[in-house]
Amino acid sequence: MTVTAILSALAEEQQGLLEQLNKPQSVRHGGRDFWLGELNGHRVVLGLSRIGKVAAATTATTLITRLGVNRIVFTGVAGGVGAGVSVGDVVVAAEFVQHDMDASPIFPRFEVPLYGKTCFACDPALTEMLLDASRTALAETEQGQARLHRGLIASGDRFVSAADESRGIQRALREAGLDVLAVEMEGAAVAQVCFDFGVPFAAVRTISDRADDQAHVDFPKFVAEVASGYAQSIMTNLFRLL
Repeated sequence: MTVTAILSALAEEQQGLLEQLNKPQSVRHGGRDFWLGELNGHRVVLGLSRIGKVAAATTATTLITRLGVNRIVFTGVAGGVGAGVSVGDVVVAAEFVQHDMDASPIFPRFEVPLYGKTCFACDPALTEMLLDASRTALAETEQGQARLHRGLIASGDRFVSAADESRGIQRALREAGLDVLAVEMEGAAVAQVCFDFGVPFAAVRTISDRADDQAHVDFPKFVAEVASGYAQSIMTNLFRLL
């Protein structure tokens, strides 16, 4: 039977999901607390990766190797950097890149050494279902002005909170032929782990800020008041489709 993990960096990003879990059971591995149970008749594991690529990678590995998870969905928030990506919009990832990966001149900038890959793609079928679930969730929450996007998300071990830095990341990725929609701190690591283990992976991010000088002001309030509701609605609709 398929076991699906719902992974987020922060507890606020999973608010409400734990209350919906049937037959909940708490276990602890690798310094992480996980909650096992059922959602809409599907076996699930809820987990918090904490913040950053290393923490996300170790959590994803634990989910796969210790808890038997064979599908991972990441939900959370991100900073919007792409043209037309606004606060309140939802971005479903098509693929991930590490914007702070640079092993040049041995390897091209952004390429993950010894993989011959710059981007790690999300699972197409799972991503399509996540798009459908996000579209339904936006309609249900009556967020008429919010838009749904699909494309490249960039991860790095830095909270991008300056307009100049945001533009610099966009410019560097564009020079490499990559058009990024949003930035965050975990997804690329989880995508790489899932690639290693052959586990389907998909991710959705609600845009909490524009990764500019106001990002640190917007972020905490948005996560608590908006993003948690989005995540709960999107995940509920996803499990109706699985």
